[in-house]
Amino acid sequence: MQSTLNTELLAGMVKSKRGNLGLRAVAQEIGDVSAPTLSRIEQGKIPDVETFIKICKWLDVSTEVFIVKVTSSKVLSNKDHVLAHLRADRELSSDTVNMLIKMIDMAYATK
Repeated sequence: MQSTLNTELLAGMVKSKRGNLGLRAVAQEIGDVSAPTLSRIEQGKIPDVETFIKICKWLDVSTEVFIVKVTSSKVLSNKDHVLAHLRADRELSSDTVNMLIKMIDMAYATK
């Protein structure tokens, strides 16, 4: 049995705690997290580990709250793993990441 991150729960809790505050204000409150990163998390994207831990501290919940045991049929695909790693890479610009994501989407679409 493997584990995955419950991104729906994470997104919902971030949205709920953020309330009417802007993404930039919350990003500053959390510290060392960008507003675009928070936006992606609210859209259900998987954050990198460091960001995930910071958000859990900000939410005042254990990281274990978001870890879900899944059967092998619900495990993330190879494509999803690759995309998650790309999005978490802080050395690449967002433009480069977006271009690579498009290339990967095209590669998997031509299977």
